[in-house]
Amino acid sequence: MSGRTVPSRRTVLRSAVLTPVAGLGPAACSPGDDGAAPARPTAPVELGADGEVAEGATKLYRDANVVVSRAGDGSLKAFSTVCTHAGCPIGKLEGTKLVCPCHGSEFDARTGEVLHAPATTPLVELPVEVKRGRIVASPGT
Repeated sequence: MSGRTVPSRRTVLRSAVLTPVAGLGPAACSPGDDGAAPARPTAPVELGADGEVAEGATKLYRDANVVVSRAGDGSLKAFSTVCTHAGCPIGKLEGTKLVCPCHGSEFDARTGEVLHAPATTPLVELPVEVKRGRIVASPGT
């Protein structure tokens, strides 16, 4: 006998199950071309009817990764809802605050400004206009 202890079946199985999961953390947090949402639309995207965003209101368009707000004077602003920290799509709007599900960054949906770290860069502003009664966001420059 060699004097080494033989691991139990349970120990071997637990190691086999946990090993593939260990590599997922860094992949989920890394920005870039690894499946992260694009920071802006690649072409103009029709979001919805002009009347969907009332004066003083904000609306999240999850499928397009865009948030639109309308000021008291009727002007529209749009921002990408892809977090500038790690490229996660933001799907939660609380009043006028966007909350990133990955690391808890928070943004003002009306200005794009960072309200809570770890993000330090504001959201990407997108050109937005009303065409034939529909709100359309464009990729811009």
